[in-house]
Amino acid sequence: MQPTFTSIREARRWASLFLQQHQREPRVAVLLLEHFLKWTPSQLLAFDDQRLPDEAEKGFVQAVRQHAETGIPVQHLTGVGHFYGREFQVNENVLIPRPETEELVLSVMDYVRDENLQTPRIIDLGTGSGVIAITLATELPGSEVSGVDLSEEALEIAENNAAQHGADVRLYRGNFLESLLEEPFDIIVSNPPYIAFSEKDKMDDTVVDFDPALALFAEEEGLAAYKTILTQISHMKQKPKCIAFEIGHEQGRSVSALIQEMLPEFHTEIRPDINGKDRMVFAFVK
Repeated sequence: MQPTFTSIREARRWASLFLQQHQREPRVAVLLLEHFLKWTPSQLLAFDDQRLPDEAEKGFVQAVRQHAETGIPVQHLTGVGHFYGREFQVNENVLIPRPETEELVLSVMDYVRDENLQTPRIIDLGTGSGVIAITLATELPGSEVSGVDLSEEALEIAENNAAQHGADVRLYRGNFLESLLEEPFDIIVSNPPYIAFSEKDKMDDTVVDFDPALALFAEEEGLAAYKTILTQISHMKQKPKCIAFEIGHEQGRSVSALIQEMLPEFHTEIRPDINGKDRMVFAFVK
């Protein structure tokens, strides 16, 4: 049965209660209202006594029910994910950007500025929707940024996002650095798949049922992608100055040990995220 509302406020209350009854986050109601009304949060707050337009109501109710019943992420319903203050196109072929990854990007930018690198050559491995590469290209004028992904569908999304933000990013299809070993890069950055398959049953359905498995899971208890990348780096003609990895919060020591074993000319730093959990490993040429 289709609910009817006398105001936007009433629609929000219905949706929040409906979502709570299905053990979903009530705030999704606000995000979906903003999307279907094409309003800012302040507009929604100021005019919530107005009637919800018919053209918005149908899509809003359908989206609320779909999220509640299936767990489909809000970003897939709206087609948009937010990262570092920008909107990016996302769908089922790419990982939804997470706030923790913004900290990885910020740390890379700090390194570039601290080292006064004027035209750094940066490559993002497993670029997905392109949020890391595009943000770095946009925030670091003069940088030469590339992105690599194995998925053609992901690269299409990344290409659209780069065009949307006017970012000059070179995109390649491949298995990390496999076809680029002759290319020189100052910085290699990656948020690779790092979740062990043994963790799958413990994960939320909004992630495991909708984010691409290729971007989530890795063999060898989540370390396989790091091993592949580090092996490739060991065969590069010219090694990078800096390697920046996002990691699972229990992988700091393991990833750091891998780097020290496979690239002994580098020293490593394990860095926490804003919540104090290990979230990044950086490696620098000694």
